[in-house]
Amino acid sequence: MILKDFLVKEGTEKNLAGLILFLSEQAGEVKKGFLSTCMNTAACGTRNMFGEDQKPLDKYADDVFIHALKESRLVRYIATEEQDQVIEVSGAKNQFGVVIDPLDGSSLLDVNLCVGSIIGIYPGHVLEKGTGMIAALYILYGPLTLLTFTTKHGVHEFVQREDGEFVLRHHDLRIPEGKIHSPGALRRDYLAPHARWIECLESDGYKLRFSGCFVADVHQILHKGGVFTYPGYKGKEAGKLRLLYEANPMGMIICEAGGAVSDGRKDYREITPKTIGQVTPIYIGGKKEIAKIETCMKEG
Repeated sequence: MILKDFLVKEGTEKNLAGLILFLSEQAGEVKKGFLSTCMNTAACGTRNMFGEDQKPLDKYADDVFIHALKESRLVRYIATEEQDQVIEVSGAKNQFGVVIDPLDGSSLLDVNLCVGSIIGIYPGHVLEKGTGMIAALYILYGPLTLLTFTTKHGVHEFVQREDGEFVLRHHDLRIPEGKIHSPGALRRDYLAPHARWIECLESDGYKLRFSGCFVADVHQILHKGGVFTYPGYKGKEAGKLRLLYEANPMGMIICEAGGAVSDGRKDYREITPKTIGQVTPIYIGGKKEIAKIETCMKEG
């Protein structure tokens, strides 16, 4: 079943279904940039609002999504990791707000590993709790181009055919029991409760799998079980990953698949962001792994 028909069959609200379909169509445009920029993976000489060097494909993917959404006028608010302020679209047809990480994992481009796009959809402005998100999706550009999304009615995965259509691959995905852990940050910088938690996972036989692409690593957890983390650590106790563009959309997908998320103490989707650039420690995966880190944090 193709994505358009699936959205209709599931009874997705018409405007939301149209937006999800429209966003899926941008995958092909982003992929075109892989070829046009494949010989230029060095930094552009510019930096995003987080002080990180931008790659040509970071800017290209950002332009793809922003230009398309502005032209379509399907949303009122656009916030992306590459922009330092929320964009308000003039004459918007709908009140939706979208948050976008246009190209997650771009540091892996020069070695040809998986990258992805992350998108969250709100009914209005984007500076709201993650629990207020009405849909989330990610696109994984690997050997296959995959689209995984939720509208709070299950998590569903589609694969892109040669003609560009996305076709249903997995219906109602549920995160299984598994023993994979994907830990970010340097071990020498771990805070004590986090270090104890990692030791518990390793003593219980968890295998380390970490690619450096948040989308790819969480996608693997969704299918094989376990937990991804990019914790607060020495020098960055508040964390590194972005609440709006990374944590909340991926958190919605994992929770709708029967998993859980936390900043180490609570569900980070309950945080009302103060700025679009706010960061958070992230623990995302199976419920038992998330419960264990919260216990470790309480014990100090």
